[in-house]
Amino acid sequence: MRLLAIAAGAAVLLAACATYAPDAEESARPAVLVTRDGEAWSAEFTFDRDSPVWGFRRSALRRSDRQPWRLARWTVETPGVVLERQGEIDILRTVNGGTVPRTVRVTMRPAADNLEADYPNLVFTDGSVALFTDHFDVFPLSSADAALNTTDGGSGLEGEASRVTWRDRAGPVLFRGKRRKDPTDIAAASYVLFGGIPLIETPRLATVMDPRLPAWIGAEINDFAPKVVDYYAARLGAGPRDRPTIMVSWNGPAKGRRSMGGSVLDGLIVMAFEGDGVVESSPELRDQARWFIGHEGAHFWLGQVVRYETRRDAWITEGGADLMAIRALQALDPAYEARQELQREVDDCVTLADKPVSTAHERGELRAYYACGAVFAMVAEGFQKQRTGGDWFDVLRPLIDANRADEVLTREEWLAGLSALAGDASVRRDVEQLLDQGASDPVAVLERLLKRSGVPFQRSNGKLTLK
Repeated sequence: MRLLAIAAGAAVLLAACATYAPDAEESARPAVLVTRDGEAWSAEFTFDRDSPVWGFRRSALRRSDRQPWRLARWTVETPGVVLERQGEIDILRTVNGGTVPRTVRVTMRPAADNLEADYPNLVFTDGSVALFTDHFDVFPLSSADAALNTTDGGSGLEGEASRVTWRDRAGPVLFRGKRRKDPTDIAAASYVLFGGIPLIETPRLATVMDPRLPAWIGAEINDFAPKVVDYYAARLGAGPRDRPTIMVSWNGPAKGRRSMGGSVLDGLIVMAFEGDGVVESSPELRDQARWFIGHEGAHFWLGQVVRYETRRDAWITEGGADLMAIRALQALDPAYEARQELQREVDDCVTLADKPVSTAHERGELRAYYACGAVFAMVAEGFQKQRTGGDWFDVLRPLIDANRADEVLTREEWLAGLSALAGDASVRRDVEQLLDQGASDPVAVLERLLKRSGVPFQRSNGKLTLK
């Protein structure tokens, strides 16, 4: 997931699948019916057991104000039941502390909120709306107080993912690449598109693009995305899918804004663009858009073929994808100048690494995962270059191949790979200091890392400037 300016994040899988039919075991889980009836949206939860509290597995905050998005967009219609925030998660509970009714109805007002480390709804200018499936997953809790000890939206806790049915009174919805009437799925980790916006299929891409998206953006996506994905496959081996789907929304030419945001789920990249700063193309903006496409495409490998173990390790995939995009763009466009983007990574890491990088999500400083993760990747690349003349992809390839089976690239595996390249335990210690403690003088720590790895730079007036 990549953030440029004020960004949004989302991704979709659109691929054919068989008609879903739940068996008896799958029925023993919460069920949700999501309905659009004209301008009215609702979600009816049918719980499979009694519980005084139900928590939502995904309970992200808005980037704009760090407030829970769900509380601003959902209204509980069932008497005696309230939706509120407890700790890090949103919950449903009764006013009197009793058992939540087996059926709870909620009305919704979908909007394109920018979310921290989660997939938002997408709203298109023709009235179409794409909802992220997993926002409706819930799990039981013994009390509201128990929610205070729950982190990451309840991921991994007791309770099954919801069985969700999607219904549009106007006609079939687009789900997994086909128009379907009332599709049902469990833990889909995808999007469902309500509305008539078309899916355009080509031999290398399938796209869903907002009809008012600036034409140059669509042209860059159609031209550059296949090239960069092919380059990654050549350097890193097979990705999760041969033909990605890209879904792109346009949030309008807001004055004074230049926003590109997106992320990736299984086989699909979702992007959102906004602002008068992206309406007309320029060489600088074209490079930025290509780099953005490259970052999101990188997540098919760093994010899907292998993923991080816990949210604290997001620097592995986000920073790694940043450097992947930069090196791919250099390879595909020899005129591209990477130094400015690399310098921004160093500068931002210096600013943010005074606190532990691994806990950046707790402070809403997600940029630390990108910037410092990219600097750590540059350091590993520097040692690779010293040893073999290779680059960042030569660092990544063995790490990815070694973990294709379990699909997880852990912090320990990443750092062990760095140590093997460096042959110096102090390199790992410096990275771990920034991850776990931060540094009172980040410049000094980063200077040591860059110097030992052979990354060319100079220090002047307390600033590290890449050469």
